Amino acid sequence: MPRINEAERKTQNRVLSLFQDKAGLNYTYLGDLHGQINTNIIEDRLTAWLTSPKGGGHSRSIADKAVLKLTKAAGNLQQGLYKANQNVYSLLKYGAKVHENPGDPDKTVYFIDWEYSHHNEFAVAEEVTVKSGSERRPDLVVYINGIAVAVIELKKSTVSISQGIRQNLSNQSEHFNKPFFTTIQFVMAGNTGEGLRYAAIETPEKYYLEWKNDTVNTASQPLDDVSLDILEKCKSLPDKLDRQLFSMFQKRRFLDLIHNFIVFDKGVKKVCRHNQFFGVKKAQIKLNRGQGGIIWHTQGSGKTLTMVWLSKWILAGNPEARVLIITDRDELDEQMEKVYLGVDEQVYRTKSCDDLVKRLDKTEKRLICSLIHKFGVRTGSESNEAQAKRSVEQFIRELKAALPTGFKAKGGFVVFVDECHRTQSGLLHEAMKEILPNAVFIGFTGTPLLVKDKKTSIEVFAPGCIHTYKYDEAVTDGVVLDLRYEARDIEQIISNQERIDQYFDIKTRGLNDAAKAKLKSKWGNMQKVYSSLKRLEVIAEDIISDFDIKNRLADGKGNAMLVADSIYSACKYYEIFQSRGFKQCAIITSFVPLPGNLRTETEDAEEFEKYEVYTQMLNGQSVEGFEAEAKRKFVEEPAQMRLLIVVDKLLTGFDAPPCTYLYIDKSMRDHGLFQAICRVNRLDGEEKDFGYIVDYKQLFGDLADALNKYTAGAFEGYSPEDVEGLIKDRLGEAKKYLDITLEELEDLCGGVPAPRAEIDFIYYFCGEDGVGGIDDESCSRSREKLYKLVNRLIRAYAEIKGEMNEAGYTAAEQADIGKKVTFYTALKETIGNASGDFIDLKSYEADMRRLIDTYIKADDSRKIGEFDDFTLLDFVLAQGERLGGKGKEAAAEAIENNIRKKIVEKILINPKYYEKMSAILDELIKARSEGAIAYEEMLAKYIELVKNAETPENNPRYPESIRHSGALRALFDNCGEDEALALALDKAVRESKQADFRHNEFKERRIKQALYKILKDKDEVERVYNIVVEQGEY
Repeated sequence: MPRINEAERKTQNRVLSLFQDKAGLNYTYLGDLHGQINTNIIEDRLTAWLTSPKGGGHSRSIADKAVLKLTKAAGNLQQGLYKANQNVYSLLKYGAKVHENPGDPDKTVYFIDWEYSHHNEFAVAEEVTVKSGSERRPDLVVYINGIAVAVIELKKSTVSISQGIRQNLSNQSEHFNKPFFTTIQFVMAGNTGEGLRYAAIETPEKYYLEWKNDTVNTASQPLDDVSLDILEKCKSLPDKLDRQLFSMFQKRRFLDLIHNFIVFDKGVKKVCRHNQFFGVKKAQIKLNRGQGGIIWHTQGSGKTLTMVWLSKWILAGNPEARVLIITDRDELDEQMEKVYLGVDEQVYRTKSCDDLVKRLDKTEKRLICSLIHKFGVRTGSESNEAQAKRSVEQFIRELKAALPTGFKAKGGFVVFVDECHRTQSGLLHEAMKEILPNAVFIGFTGTPLLVKDKKTSIEVFAPGCIHTYKYDEAVTDGVVLDLRYEARDIEQIISNQERIDQYFDIKTRGLNDAAKAKLKSKWGNMQKVYSSLKRLEVIAEDIISDFDIKNRLADGKGNAMLVADSIYSACKYYEIFQSRGFKQCAIITSFVPLPGNLRTETEDAEEFEKYEVYTQMLNGQSVEGFEAEAKRKFVEEPAQMRLLIVVDKLLTGFDAPPCTYLYIDKSMRDHGLFQAICRVNRLDGEEKDFGYIVDYKQLFGDLADALNKYTAGAFEGYSPEDVEGLIKDRLGEAKKYLDITLEELEDLCGGVPAPRAEIDFIYYFCGEDGVGGIDDESCSRSREKLYKLVNRLIRAYAEIKGEMNEAGYTAAEQADIGKKVTFYTALKETIGNASGDFIDLKSYEADMRRLIDTYIKADDSRKIGEFDDFTLLDFVLAQGERLGGKGKEAAAEAIENNIRKKIVEKILINPKYYEKMSAILDELIKARSEGAIAYEEMLAKYIELVKNAETPENNPRYPESIRHSGALRALFDNCGEDEALALALDKAVRESKQADFRHNEFKERRIKQALYKILKDKDEVERVYNIVVEQGEY
């Protein structure tokens, strides 16, 4: 019986050949290691390399001490996997300091030769058995000098990469092989069809990345020699998976990725995206030539980390080098400091122009961030750009005034200019050139360059763009979300009495009667507001109704920002929301309520109103403290901060993944608008499909003309190719999304045979023998796809149901779609029950309930996923009602699959007990299939089996001294049902165990020694200890 599927075996063999190809990657093959217990450091190989000339020619004593230091770091999980991996990475990158004899000076021993790739031993092994918890066997492990640095899970093309990713994630868990991952730098999964996905340790599935090679090689955007060699070699590789593996594991590239493109950022290990890598590599070439340029990476694609990686390379490569980062955004200034501190780099934030000059004149601070403070208050007729230009001019004046006679900055400066797209960048560049005449300038922008500014920007940051990564590329890569745009004509509603009367029906047209009834009570108040013709109140009520109806807003997982046209309007909005009982909102603007700024009430009534609103909102807190907490809640607890009302602040440099809707009630254009709408493009789990822009100012005019491409309105300053695909009409795209989702579901179910009864669907998705059938992996993949597509269908249908006429659906089409949505919703429930997956889907399904109850089910039938308090016994009893009817076979298999799943979940905790239960279940299934048992008797046996599975403490076979402890029951069952022995072993464990003993060899040894005193047999100690570690009580 082969250990892996034959199709997978073929892929694995091909990939192994790729790694071993002498003319290609040329890695050493270490063999199939399934027959041995492996660790993440092959000590004899590492020691042999360290004592060889290529590894430094160290003495055996020095090598042994260095290896011991590395293995101790790799084995120390007391502070978790992240910290252990970080400690190992530090040793790999910077070396271990050891000495030969006491009193000798320290010697730095490097485990990898980062400079000369050919000095290292690159190797690959397959089927690497690891047993630190339960046994697992990664498909491929990549080693450098005997140190495991990458894990690759391979799947056949019919099985999703997602399954390989989840396998990697489970392998990193406490119960499996967490210690093995302390040295791992890249975690990967791939198949021939989808290619390769990669990430760092503990990265959630949604953040796995796909590698893409940069093929642009021009004078202004040059590729390095390694990248050119890789491109040439990839021409001969027909498979996407092979090309991506070669591109990442080419020896010089692989060392570069590990050494220069990994960060540990505030508890999260991160690896670079392809755009970040090539942006930095091309910038390195330009800097080596003494040239600057512009890096344009669209909003949300990781521009700040690109700055981090580039600045780290600059500072590491030249002890005289210094980096100055100039920004005019408070948020980015704070963000830069947090990110640099998070990755253990000290950035100094200057306090003034005078402070900046002092730091330039000294060499202590090599990494400096300087903020161009907003100068003065923007006048009513002044644009943001005009105010920004005035701020830059004032910054330059103050900077020049602070310069002492004969000033000359110390060190070789590279200047990063953030948001270099701004018109005033030319002024800033000119002034900084006077102060730092030998500096090289790199401009960073997340928005396209205006047509009118392109020539100037290219001249300022000559010779132009170093690297570009446009919005549509980021959407395709899954780095950011697509945006959906909708204009709402509030003026038309409030100026037409008939429209006022109809508006409730328009807003609630897609809801069923029960859902409409919940909103009826609010409508009376809304009618009064609309008839009063108060525009801000109408918009506020419109937004509040969205929080009742729109899924992401109603379920508390998403929130929104409202852009007001002035601080005064923001305050009025806040008062309206508060008066309507919408309390989880806050204003964040540049306003500070200072009593000294108030004059008489008649002189400045607006100033008094702003002061009063802010004073009430702050409730004794400082502005800084209030804003920090409001932003924290908005990002971390979206249900507690549902809406932020802003004017200019937070529209750039503020990342809030839950933010799903942006409401615009302010005239905006070009850069300001581009940056603002990108506040809602961040990824935030599977439930966030898009970011939504709701425009109350008609910024883009009539979008009916598809050729407009948004560049005839508020984006007319951009070249069409620079903003192509940025935002799309919400309703038209919603229709496409619904149609495509239905097509995908119909394709998925296309193979279900006639007569396509319930049992046919169950066999198709669960296998004829249920879970564990002949092609279980394929069935599991199909079920997973079904669940995701149906949930997507429900969200897509909810989004458009009330506007299906406007979307162009006929009455017949609408009825047909409604039936299909109901069918697929019920199908998902049936398959989830039959497979046993329903237990795993409890929390996931809770997110679907409101949508299903609101848009799909109008009756009182049981909600899908209503399993929060629904036990397996409840399920068996419910299915038991069907055993004598039409669905007898399907119901019986559903029960059996669910019991089997429960047994599999618990078997590691108490192997003997659940092995017996598994045998009983097998006998029961056999009796049913042979027709040898009546359904009443069968149901009774099911119930008895479930009770024993879920409440073993009630099993009368246990002695009273044993029954109330799961750990004691496990020891009793697995040690010959010897009550005295179980009690003695339990006592020994409890008296010898220390906190966090799992995966700590010293603490483990203490417990094993206590067990040995009783068992007197090393093999028996290991067997019992494996049961001990599975007990939550210990």
